[in-house]
Amino acid sequence: PVEVRPVRRLALSMRWIKEAARKRGEKSMALRLANELMEATEGRGGAMKKRDEVHRMAEANKAFSHFRF
Repeated sequence: PVEVRPVRRLALSMRWIKEAARKRGEKSMALRLANELMEATEGRGGAMKKRDEVHRMAEANKAFSHFRF
């Protein structure tokens, strides 16, 4: 695992928040996005689950990190 550049970090976080908001059950997208952002600031929500999943995968594949393409 390697550290992600700041620009990519921001792009990934916004993408994950947007995708998690689309999967929520509220009626309007504005409400979905607002609730997802609130949960993200608290360390909960779909975007945070995605981040944790990516971190787990990086840890699991740490043995292969010396292969840089």
